[in-house]
Amino acid sequence: MQKIKEENAKALKGNNREDYLFGLKQELESYQFYQKKIAECDKQIGMFLKTQINTDPDKKKLKTSDKTHKRINKNAHKGIDLNQASYQYFGGVDLMSIEGMSHATILSIISEIGPEGFHKFEIAKHFTSWLRLAPNNKVSGGKLLSSKTPKGSNRLKIALRNAANAIGNLKDPHLSNFFNRVCYRKGRTVAVSATARKLAVILWNMVVKQVPYKPPTEYLFLDEKRKLGIVKRIRKQIDKFALTNEDLGLVTD
Repeated sequence: MQKIKEENAKALKGNNREDYLFGLKQELESYQFYQKKIAECDKQIGMFLKTQINTDPDKKKLKTSDKTHKRINKNAHKGIDLNQASYQYFGGVDLMSIEGMSHATILSIISEIGPEGFHKFEIAKHFTSWLRLAPNNKVSGGKLLSSKTPKGSNRLKIALRNAANAIGNLKDPHLSNFFNRVCYRKGRTVAVSATARKLAVILWNMVVKQVPYKPPTEYLFLDEKRKLGIVKRIRKQIDKFALTNEDLGLVTD
């Protein structure tokens, strides 16, 4: 409805066929019905969130920083600060500090698993496997035959994949750097799955181990880990055989 009123009025003039009017009436009633159900659902969510924020004396003391850089979707729940609510709900764990984590993603985590659900998995790998984000490695005779991610989905996996896709559009050098590295080698679809898995690992560690989020500039990418491993093995060999700079050809004039 970007046109002026006169043009909109002309556009509404038609031949008034009964079948068209009947179909339009059905669509309007369906729209009103679903809007009513959405409003009821939002009301229920609001009631639950209000029971989680500023109710427990210990949790009431927990305050996190405002996330003014986080864009609030027009369909996001209104009337409550989800940033503060989630911080108190997870016992002082600031999940919103992760780039790409939106209000919708936080609500999905709260509704699908909650803080208790994370503790049911002994390690982060079990959590990512449950989400069906971990590669299903098939090995025979010591040879890797396949490492495809198993099929299957759930609402939390979808939410993390949406967050990972949003990270791919960011310009900061943290998780987006990892996303772009994978995307360059294997394509965007694989990069979304890989970043969603990394998000799941970060979430598990934050909630279960109660550790703050550390930007991936402090993490080592897989290539860097391999490089350090190779350097470590070379140094062991040098010490084992007592090799000198002359033996290695490192002596310069």
